[in-house]
Amino acid sequence: MKRTSKNIEYLEDTEELARFAKALGHPTRIKILNYLENQSCCFTGDLVEVIPLAQSTISQHLKELKDAGLIQGEVNPPKIKYCIHQENWKKAKVLFQTFFDK
Repeated sequence: MKRTSKNIEYLEDTEELARFAKALGHPTRIKILNYLENQSCCFTGDLVEVIPLAQSTISQHLKELKDAGLIQGEVNPPKIKYCIHQENWKKAKVLFQTFFDK
């Protein structure tokens, strides 16, 4: 099989879909998103009460979701309030729907 050194260029939507899919690749992150979808916002401590994991573990999952753009955080020292990033959430739904309808 012949390999090439050329870079593969992807459409922006394809890269975004992959980023969203990667963020959804862990059941805890899906559980966090399900929880946030039914709340206006919440703090990390709220999630620790719902999901029986260490706060540091929850925080790492929140970081992954935030880096993917699926959630957003508002700093209210000493806490961070998290909620669904509505614009990106809608975009993710459209991208997944388009992907699965092909």
